[in-house]
Amino acid sequence: MIPFLDLREQYNSIKGEIDSAISRVLHSANFVLGPEVDAFETTFADYCGVRHAVAVNSGTSALHLALLSSEIGPGDEVITTPMTFVATTAAILYAGAKPVFVDINPRSRNIDADQIEAAITTRTKAIIPVHLHGLMADMDPIEKIARDHELVLIEDAAQAHGAEYRGRRSGSIGQLGCFSFYPGKNLGAYGEGGALVTNDAELALKAKALRDWGQSAKHSHVLKGYNYRMEAIQAAILGVKLRYLEDWTEARRSLAARYDLLLSRCGVHTPVRDPAYRHVYHVYAIQLPDRDQARRRLEAAGVACAIHYPTPVHLQPAYQDLGYEVGDFPVAERFAAETLSLPIYPELKLEQVDHVVRLLDDIPNEAAA
Repeated sequence: MIPFLDLREQYNSIKGEIDSAISRVLHSANFVLGPEVDAFETTFADYCGVRHAVAVNSGTSALHLALLSSEIGPGDEVITTPMTFVATTAAILYAGAKPVFVDINPRSRNIDADQIEAAITTRTKAIIPVHLHGLMADMDPIEKIARDHELVLIEDAAQAHGAEYRGRRSGSIGQLGCFSFYPGKNLGAYGEGGALVTNDAELALKAKALRDWGQSAKHSHVLKGYNYRMEAIQAAILGVKLRYLEDWTEARRSLAARYDLLLSRCGVHTPVRDPAYRHVYHVYAIQLPDRDQARRRLEAAGVACAIHYPTPVHLQPAYQDLGYEVGDFPVAERFAAETLSLPIYPELKLEQVDHVVRLLDDIPNEAAA
C-alpha cells in the first residue's frame, strides 16, 4: 500500500520537538495569539522574504482579510482562475465582490496572463493569481498588468510555500500573499491555520485588527472585525515544522524529478519544469486522456491517488449563479477531466515512485488491447 500522503510518518520523525512545543504552550496557558504566534509570524515573514506576516485560522481567512484590508467590497470585481479550490472564489464573495474568471495556460495550469487584460472592466479592483500545485503563476506580466491598471495584486499561495519565480518567493511579489497551513500542505498545522504576508505595514496592521474583532487594543474596536485568530499550539507546531520545510521541499523536488524521468516514456503530460521557477510540488499532477482507467489501475494495486480538481469552480453547483457555462474555460475544463495526482510527500521512497510508474506504464498497452 502506498498512501497519497503520510502525515503520521512525518510526525514520528520530529515527534520529540513537536511534543515539546505543544507542552510549552500548555504550560504557558496562553492559547490564542500571544508570544508563540508572534514568534511564528516573525520567522515566516523572514522565510517569505517580506516584512510582515499576520497569522490567522485558515487560508480562506487570509484571503478574506487581504481583500478587506485592500478595501475591496460590494460592486468590485476580482479576476482569478476557475482551476483552484473553491476557497479562492468564496473569499471574494465573502468580501461582497464578484469573481471574474480567466482560463488557465495549458502548460503551467495557472491563470493565463495573456487573457487577463481582456477581463478587466471599470469595476475591476484586484487580481488573485493562484499558484496551483506549488508552481507560481507567470508573475512578471501579471504584476505589470496590475500596475498599469492600478489593481491590487493578491497571491493565493496556499499551495506554494517556498516556491519561487525568478528568485522571488511566493507571497512577496503582490501587495499581499495568502497561505494555508491545512494539515496536508507542505507546511501544515495539526489543525487549521493560515497567514497573510505583506511588505506594507499599514495593510498588516489593518489585517491584525480585523482578525481579532477589529481591535486596535483590548476593548477598543475600531473596525467591524472577525474571529480569525491563530491558536498558539498551531503556531508552535508550525514553528518547529518551518525549520524542516526546506529539506522537505528538496525531497519533494527529487521525487518529482524521478517521476519526470520515468514518466517521459509513458505518454502522459507531467508538471512543467522551468529553470525560472522553483516548483515545490504540493501536488504532482499528470494529465492523460484516460484518467479514470489509470486511477482504477493504481488503486487496485494499492496506490492511493487523488484529483485536484475534478470540477472547475465555474461549474460547481454552488457557483452557478455567477453565470458561467460548460465551454467558457475549455483549457481548465479539459485539465479537470484529465488530471490525476500521484503520491508525493517527503517520506515517499524512490522505489515507491518506480512502482507507481510501472503501473502507469502498462496502461497504454491495456488500452490498445
